Formats: sequence, structure tokens, C-alpha cells
Amino acid sequence: MAPLLQRSQPWVEKYRPRRVNEVAHQDEVVRVLTNTLETTNCPHMLFYGPPGTGKTTTALAIAHQLYGPELYKSRVLELNASDDRGINVVRTKIKNFAAVAVGSAHQGGYPCPPFKIIILDEADSMTEDAQNALRRTMETYSKVTRFFFICNYISRIIEPLASRCAKFRFKPLSEEIMSTRILHICKEEGLNLDSEALSTLSSISQGDLRRAITFLQGAARLFGSSISSKELISVSGVIPHEVVQTLLAACKSDSFDKANQEVNNVIAEGYPASQMLSQLFDMVVESEDASDDQKARICKKLGESDKCLVDGADEYLQLLDACSSMIKAFSDMPEVFSNEM
Repeated sequence: MAPLLQRSQPWVEKYRPRRVNEVAHQDEVVRVLTNTLETTNCPHMLFYGPPGTGKTTTALAIAHQLYGPELYKSRVLELNASDDRGINVVRTKIKNFAAVAVGSAHQGGYPCPPFKIIILDEADSMTEDAQNALRRTMETYSKVTRFFFICNYISRIIEPLASRCAKFRFKPLSEEIMSTRILHICKEEGLNLDSEALSTLSSISQGDLRRAITFLQGAARLFGSSISSKELISVSGVIPHEVVQTLLAACKSDSFDKANQEVNNVIAEGYPASQMLSQLFDMVVESEDASDDQKARICKKLGESDKCLVDGADEYLQLLDACSSMIKAFSDMPEVFSNEM
């Protein structure tokens, strides 16, 4: 049964770095945190940056390297967005854990410093009231508890919390770093990935290594050990380049009927409108036959449509609205504002 369990394990967990110095492409962060581990003088920390860049992995690695497997469960409290982290939890569960004093004891070669760690993953999803309630807890129990905040958007962390932490920014992984890690996994799993497929995987994952590994495992389960670029695109949810190109060409043709037909095709195929807007944006920005003014008008409209989709608007109507604006922009038709007579 053990080999079966190992085989069914998600590769994201299987290949997750266990030590801070194994985290890829975050050299400045790793250097500072390595010194922190040597001195065991650990401040409150705030890790922020895009998804899949190693924030949670780094926090867990620090905790494991400080306490080892024996004391980890009693010294570390980990809460993420799936846990209830409202103001009541801050006042009870977090406060009660933070208040308990612990001693200093070297066990199994681990430093085991005399404080506990509370890891709050996706802290930017906590309410402002809950964050405010944490301020007093951090101050009162700073001698026996350290807080690690992990978030994608530092602007959603209130300033009083952010100012109490050492901040570490995690950068998106470069294509070179990501390719090295993916090739290592391919070698371990016996996969054959050509250079085109490797480049495609790096491109569609957009610096998110977790997403890249998930796509790779999904493709391996569906298509076996030899994986092509086309197969990676099919499991990733990315819309094929030809489909986006066809819709863009319809917008450039100055024909509303053609654009409407292509929008209907996109919706009928089940492609997400938000993904189509994102890929249209990339294609418009890189377009060489559109003026800066046309690009500016189109990008502004794509952003507005994307916001409407987030707010729950109808996909067909928003995509058609965006395409109608693109037709007007490519035809250099003047913008008409509703307050004009």
C-alpha cells in the first residue's frame, strides 16, 4: 500500500522544499532567513508576493527547522483562509495559543527557541476587524509568540500590523529557474518533455511554480510519459492561440456580425470569458499593427469588462461589449460618452 500512497501524492507536496535554502529564486529572502535560523532570533514576519513563489513553503520550512518533528505540533499553529479567522477566533483560539509560555530545549539537534509560531496563510483575506484585534495580541505576547503573515497583496494588510513585521517580498519565478525545477521533476517521474512543451509550461503558469507542477501532473495522468505543448494547453484551461487570434481578427474586420459570431463560438465552446479577456489583452499589447491610442482604449475597456465579470456580470454580454469597443478602436471611431448630447 505504501508505494500506491506515494504515487497518488500530489507532486506539489512531494517536491515541496523542506529546508529554507532549497527555496528557488528567492536569494535575498533565503540569505536573511538562514542567518535568522542560525541565531534563532526571529522577528514577526510578513511574506508577500504572487501565488506559487514559495511563501508558505518558506514559513513551514523555518518552523520545521526550528522545532523538528517532535515539537512542531505543539509549538506551531497554522491557519489559512479555509479556517474561520474572524474576530472571535483571534480573541479565543489565537490568543489562547499565543498566551502559553514555553521553555527552551534542544531536541534532536534542533534549536527549539523559547517561543511559538503562529502562521496566518492568506492573511489578506482576514477582515479588518480581525486584523485590528491581532495588534494587541502581537504586542502582549511578543516574548513567547512570533507571527508569520503570508499574503498576495500587502496593501490589504493594515499598516499597524505590517509595521510590526519584517517584510519579505517573493518574486515571480523566472523561466530559467522554473524550467530547471520542472526538468528535475520530469527526471524523477520518468517524463519526456521537449523544449517547446517546457517553454509553453513556463509561459502558461506565469511564474507560479505550484501551477506549473499541477499542470504537469495532470498532463502526465492523462497523456502518459511523453507530453506535448498542445496537451499541456488542453489541461491548463488556457484558450488555444488560434481561437484568440480568430476573435481578434474578427474585431479588426470592422464587422459586428463576424465578431458576434466568434463571441458565440467562444461561449459555446465553454471558454471562460475572463481568460479570453486576459489573452486578448496580451495579444493587443504585443500587436504591431495597432497604434498606442488604440491599445490604450482597448486595454481600458478590457479592464472594465474584467471588473464587471468579477462582480457577476453575464459573460456573453461582457465579451460582446469588449469586442464592440475593440471594433470602434481599430476603426478609429470616436468614443461616445453617455453625458454628451
